[in-house]
Amino acid sequence: MACDPIRRPGTRFFLQATLLVSCLGGCAAVGPDFTAPAPAQPADWNSWRGAPEALRDPVSTAAPSERWWETFQDARLDALLAQAREASPDLRTAALRFAQSRLMRQTVAAQRGPDVGLSAGVSRQRQSEYGAGTRLLDAIAPDNREQLVSVLSDPFTLYQAGFDMSWEIDLWGRVARSIEAADADVDASAAALAQARLSVASEIARDYFELRGIQAQLQWLQEDIAAARESLDILQARRDGGQIDALDVSRQQALLADLTGRLAPLRAQEAAAANRIGFLAGQPPGALRDMLAETRDTDAPMPDLALGLPSEVALRRPDIRAAEARLHAATADIGIATADLYPRIVLGASFGYESFKDGRFGEWGSRRWSVGPSLSLPLFDRGRRRSTVALRELAQQEAAVSYQQTVLRAWQEIDDALTGYGAERRRNIELRRRLRASSDALELARARHAGGMTDFLPELDARRTLSQARRDLAQSDSQLRIGLVAIYKAIGGGGQVAPGVPATDCDICYESATPRPACVPARRRGAAFPSPIARCHAPP
Repeated sequence: MACDPIRRPGTRFFLQATLLVSCLGGCAAVGPDFTAPAPAQPADWNSWRGAPEALRDPVSTAAPSERWWETFQDARLDALLAQAREASPDLRTAALRFAQSRLMRQTVAAQRGPDVGLSAGVSRQRQSEYGAGTRLLDAIAPDNREQLVSVLSDPFTLYQAGFDMSWEIDLWGRVARSIEAADADVDASAAALAQARLSVASEIARDYFELRGIQAQLQWLQEDIAAARESLDILQARRDGGQIDALDVSRQQALLADLTGRLAPLRAQEAAAANRIGFLAGQPPGALRDMLAETRDTDAPMPDLALGLPSEVALRRPDIRAAEARLHAATADIGIATADLYPRIVLGASFGYESFKDGRFGEWGSRRWSVGPSLSLPLFDRGRRRSTVALRELAQQEAAVSYQQTVLRAWQEIDDALTGYGAERRRNIELRRRLRASSDALELARARHAGGMTDFLPELDARRTLSQARRDLAQSDSQLRIGLVAIYKAIGGGGQVAPGVPATDCDICYESATPRPACVPARRRGAAFPSPIARCHAPP
């Protein structure tokens, strides 16, 4: 079979263009390479200002549990958090944003390969007798004009089919930097998802223990009110019998009114705390009434405190990881803007068939093709591209400052949490001493009043002091647990920090209509400051 004389040069030209793509595509990307920051961190927990009081008991350097709230041994809290993971609007929003970032990354990565399109069509056409083509006939064939115009103006059918391909050669790394920025955006959204989980869990736990403290105060207050009413009945009977005067009765009535007046504010605080929990769990007011009913199970022992290593805090806190990822994306954006200063080369190719006759359509002789590179070079844009580079550099500096601010805020929150917890521990110890002393004082006052040694006033004061001591201790017990929650939130929750784990392709999983973050993506780039979500794992 004879070879087509055009076929061999075309094949050679296509191979040459392909070789050019391979060579040019390996050029280095322009713009700065990202270097992960390494913030200064304390060597041990005792270097924190608030640590001495907060960490009087031995503290484990083992990593906190991923399900750190289970250390409180409260089944209702566990059930609340399980419900929040299914219905929390904050978690669903963060999960959807994470899914969007993954899809955006896929969109950006698609620029790395060629765009290929297929087209086909058939059209019925007629050329104008007075158009550009017939005017040309006046110049080249004036004698046969009428005959040629008649032929050209005859209607005809044109059959066309083929494919087109275009491929931008990433000569300056614009596409590579775009993918790098998209990867960093995925890391940032994954950290935001982890931050949302941590925030929802810690806020629900905080509000839950606040609610339990309020309910404990209410229970003690109701018992005090019942005892005050009983004492008032006894005093009124003794007054009616002439044993005491009306002063003791009036004092007891004032105490009862004072105790009763404290009920309404506590009830309002209880309702507000329950509503906050319901909102975080994605439930309307009153939906969790049975689950949040009053209970006496708040006497569970305080959990042991496991903080892990101080050097892991920056790796564990999601906000620091998100700030580092945003800094990475801003650095890659400089490379994208810098690449726009240089020329772009696009390799284009097309192949297809074209024929005026349907019987000849598809034959080798009806083929058409083209292949070759095209170049576009920016010459004059009034400084727009260079201004864009300067703008991206300023944005990168802003991201660096934001990262530093995030790290400083993290250290402040940790120190504040440790200081607050240590102060509450001291207060709780003194409140327990106060409760024991108040109970002893009431017994002595009762004995003296019963023996006629004193009037009713000392016993009344002792009752008031004991009542307040019980409520203050109940409030302090809840504040201790809230302080532990604040510490766990400040150190970034729990879970092992596992840098250097190979990447795993994870994604958002969906069950029914609720997006569930079944796993989070691994960090796709080696860095000296790896993300604690470098391994894929089921969320707590």
